[in-house]
Amino acid sequence: MATLGPRQLSNGLEPHPKRQRTSPSPPPLPSSQDGRDFLNDCLPDDDEDATSSQPAMVHWKRPPPPKLDPSSDPLVFQQIDIDYYVGASTVPGMPGMGTGPVPVLRMFGVTSDGNSVCSHIHGFLPYFFVPAPRDFSTQHCATFRSALNTAVMGDLRSSRDNIREAVLAVEMCRKSSIYGFYFNEMSDFLRVTVSLPKLVAPARRLVSCISVPPFGQIDYQVYEANIDFEVRFMVDTGVVGCSWIELPAGKYRFRNQSQTCGTGTLIGGGGASEMKPHPPVTRCQIEVDVSYEDFISHLQEGEWQAIAPVRILSFDIECAAKKKGAFPEAQRDPVIQIANVAVLQGETEPFVKNVFTLDTCAPIAGTDVRVFAPETKLPKYEAELRMSEAELRKYEAELRKYEAELRKCETQLLKEWAEFLQELDPDIITGYNIVNFDLPYLLNRAKALKVDSFPYLGRVRDSRTTMRDSTFDSRAYGKRVNKIISIEGRIQFDLFQILLRDTKLRSYTLNSVSYHFLGEQKEDVHHSIITDLQNGNEQTRRRLAVYCVKDAVLPIRLLDKLMCLINYMEMARVTGVPLAYVLSRGQQIKVVSQLLRKAREKDLLMPVYKSEAQEEYAGATVIDPFRGYYNIPIATLDFSSLYPSIMQAHNLCYTTLLIKSTDRERYDIITPSRD
Repeated sequence: MATLGPRQLSNGLEPHPKRQRTSPSPPPLPSSQDGRDFLNDCLPDDDEDATSSQPAMVHWKRPPPPKLDPSSDPLVFQQIDIDYYVGASTVPGMPGMGTGPVPVLRMFGVTSDGNSVCSHIHGFLPYFFVPAPRDFSTQHCATFRSALNTAVMGDLRSSRDNIREAVLAVEMCRKSSIYGFYFNEMSDFLRVTVSLPKLVAPARRLVSCISVPPFGQIDYQVYEANIDFEVRFMVDTGVVGCSWIELPAGKYRFRNQSQTCGTGTLIGGGGASEMKPHPPVTRCQIEVDVSYEDFISHLQEGEWQAIAPVRILSFDIECAAKKKGAFPEAQRDPVIQIANVAVLQGETEPFVKNVFTLDTCAPIAGTDVRVFAPETKLPKYEAELRMSEAELRKYEAELRKYEAELRKCETQLLKEWAEFLQELDPDIITGYNIVNFDLPYLLNRAKALKVDSFPYLGRVRDSRTTMRDSTFDSRAYGKRVNKIISIEGRIQFDLFQILLRDTKLRSYTLNSVSYHFLGEQKEDVHHSIITDLQNGNEQTRRRLAVYCVKDAVLPIRLLDKLMCLINYMEMARVTGVPLAYVLSRGQQIKVVSQLLRKAREKDLLMPVYKSEAQEEYAGATVIDPFRGYYNIPIATLDFSSLYPSIMQAHNLCYTTLLIKSTDRERYDIITPSRD
């Protein structure tokens, strides 16, 4: 039987059977040695014995998944990421439309034993609300649905994507607007359910353009039509970011074997029957299908406050610019080294530490060195000697041959690194400025070398890793231009962006940050000599590799020191949004998520208002300080919780606002200000 709660177990990690080297293993660490000391000592001096190189591919794979019986064993995991995709049709045995595209939520997570999980969640559909016209009854719902469906389908024109019905249902319900005081009374609203999240926008726009007899055309105030589909799902099902999810026995189906449909309802089909298995589409060890009504999201209390053994990969790349003093460009300059350090959350000792190097490299103690070297050696050009024309032609021919072989080796390096990442299967990818440099450079370099198998770094097998520019503008964090890289199922936890957002430092270079928080610095290698070190011998490339590995170790040390991942996971839990939202979005989505949850408990709806030009308002009084030396005490005055205090003093709330349409004479309304 599978356990119901998270528990702390050993790693159960095994070496990869195909790529294990026969070099001797490093000696075991003394029991008294702390893991943090191991990270300090993992990068030896040049004169240290390097015969204890770690065998390749040791501890890369996750532990084997347990044998679960869906009819009797529950499946419990901590979800790390949530997204959705549009499926071609409903999976047999799961709720939803029988034919046509359907939205499917997708949860990626980790069990307490360290197994990766992907859960496809079916049956949840997007919706929004509009006020019901006066004298509207349930008999008019079908007419309203038909009119709106015709308008939306006509608006789609040629981009229907096999959509047969845009508006699936219109239902009456009793709700109240959160904006304005309505004497605590409920009124009639229409809940409009559409087939896909992308149809909410046209339905919201066209709902005021349709004419429904006998009510005619009405300019509706739309409610909750601007909520992200993932947030809508999480609010309605009680899921918060990084929560523990339980799939009860008999409620889920594996994707890699045939299962008998038990209590699940097959829409448009018969009852329980033997069904063909739906093929797995991800690289996760456990892949299941479940209805959105059949899983349990545990509250963050007791044992459910634990953190699963999440896999964290920190990596760093080095590039050699061919032009002296120039910044590397992916179209022409090769990736010469990729260092990788992987740890489990809650542990300090890495279970993977390696470096992929282009051309030969001397061994490094405690580090697996993966060499991709051409057979031809770099020809030497004797600048001080006058070469004959024949010697010059020979040199140029050897140089072209060397560069061609080096290009093939770099191609193989990128291929094997992508395979390494897929084999390691990290939940968190971290590093320093990886989002705006390392990952884009790797993707662009792989494109330049035509490594077609490289840009599949996510957990979805056939989903290509894409990249685009994005502008993030927030009053709290300012305006920044970043890259958005799609790596499904893996969280990109760029430590540079985290520190830039959360800390005030004079300098944000990795060297300065490491010295500030850890009291140590990077290896002494200036960027201007990287190309010279690469073009040297195996000892100079070893020095470069030690430098590269240290740049991958330091982000792990900083994560552990500052507890960044724990803090962001807890923020996702408190605010109820996915972990990726906490990293990439501002403050507003956190407030909206919490507001939606409270409003749902009281049957309140959030209206959608058109954005208007921001009005100027007088802010709080701020006295500019004058820098200088004062030999008398300086008094500082400030309000504690200024805005919350004002809101409480004047009873400022969405639900107590007296708007112009409020019938004030209906009751004797007295505000706290006696207005």
